[in-house]
Amino acid sequence: MMNGAVPRQLKSMAGRRAPKGGGFTLIELMITVAVIGILAAIAYPSYMESVAKSRRSNAEGALAGFANAMERHYTETGAYTGAASGGGNTGSPASSVYPSQSPLDGSTKYYNLTISAATATTYTLQAAPIAGSAQANDRCKNLTLDNTGAEGTSSTYTDCWSK
Repeated sequence: MMNGAVPRQLKSMAGRRAPKGGGFTLIELMITVAVIGILAAIAYPSYMESVAKSRRSNAEGALAGFANAMERHYTETGAYTGAASGGGNTGSPASSVYPSQSPLDGSTKYYNLTISAATATTYTLQAAPIAGSAQANDRCKNLTLDNTGAEGTSSTYTDCWSK
């Protein structure tokens, strides 16, 4: 060995390739990333629409509760008028009548609740998305409910109220 000879063990490995490891090739990794990207591009908008629909459903429930509060106000006063803040006929409900934002519980509010029209015998309630909130660009815009139970929206979509 002292004379510069290569040991037998190294000579036998010199012509061989190193054994392949169990890792991924770059192309396999890129295909995986592409598949995940495609799935995310499909799933995320669907998820966001589902979240918006849930918030909208909460506003619908708040409008139904608001309608019940208006009926209570009618039985106490004999008219739907005067239920707004400051004793007015339109605007945010008086705090003694009903909360002015939805959802009723929790800290993040997505809809303002208002009385958009009121007479002695009729009313129209509205839930409008709060500007700057996650619901501000909701496709259904404002939801309305009147004293006859007629549900409406300020958009052209017909599937805004959940059934």
